[in-house]
Amino acid sequence: MMPLIRQFASGAGLGSMIGVVVMLVAFTAIDAGGWWSTRTLSNVIHFTAILGLIAMGQALIIMSKEIDLSVGSVYGLTGVAFITLQPDLGVPGATIAALVIAAACGLIQGFAVVKGGLPSMIVTLGGLFTFRGVIYVWTGGSVRNFPEEARAHWLTRMFGGEILGIEAAIFWALLVLVILSVVLWMTPFGNRLLATGGNAESAASRGVLIDRTKIAAFTLCSLLAGFAGIVTLADQPQTHVTLGDLLELEAISAAVIGGCLLSGGRGSLIGAVLGAFIVISFRYELIALGAPSSWFITFIGIVLIVAVIFNQKLARWAGHSV
Repeated sequence: MMPLIRQFASGAGLGSMIGVVVMLVAFTAIDAGGWWSTRTLSNVIHFTAILGLIAMGQALIIMSKEIDLSVGSVYGLTGVAFITLQPDLGVPGATIAALVIAAACGLIQGFAVVKGGLPSMIVTLGGLFTFRGVIYVWTGGSVRNFPEEARAHWLTRMFGGEILGIEAAIFWALLVLVILSVVLWMTPFGNRLLATGGNAESAASRGVLIDRTKIAAFTLCSLLAGFAGIVTLADQPQTHVTLGDLLELEAISAAVIGGCLLSGGRGSLIGAVLGAFIVISFRYELIALGAPSSWFITFIGIVLIVAVIFNQKLARWAGHSV
């Protein structure tokens, strides 16, 4: 029986599953009517999907034993590019151009980290300020409106409407989760990514191209953050230059709460999405209870610390080195 329990505990997303159960029990006891309302759950699930897209990219980075502090700014820059470029390129052209910008942000930072030998925290912190500054310089502090004909375009509706009866943001988050899960657990790239984060020297000795793997992870992380920005603005086209501000902290929190160890080599994409659900749920429930907005950061900080301690102890108990 004990080996079976240890095998179950070895799943990196177990901590987030337990967290979701505890949170739901607590919210039900405190505010059952408000929490279980259709409007609350609809909003929570919608924004969980948006944050989940970013958190999954962050999870891949953390699994490789790096971190990306720039995803909030990349999210904002891509969204602003999508709206700003639309009059000249049309919706399809603006979508492609915006995603290319997002991928380029990750590619440049990935090269700086692996080729320049710089800490990812410093590189992406610089990216956070640089990309945010580009938004201000590019727009002059004011983002143009998304015209009605662009909102009615089939591609905009595909990103911001419904697909197969499912809200688009939720559909895309689920699709990305399935694809990335297959890539992570059933392809050589996934094995290389986890090996790189677990023990880079050992992975390199077995022929894993560490630099290429990390650059791919940074590029994919930025691409997902940018895609989340487009999905957001396709659904709610009003934007501003502070779009995505501090979102990187929520994405990192979601990934860590979801079971990603900052020491690398271990993580869960499903856990990252569940972590996003926890983060968004706390935000909405605190607002519903009339708590000051500053309490949200405090609660997330507490939950993050508890999650780190719990996930480390769980990993050690299950036989993983941390």
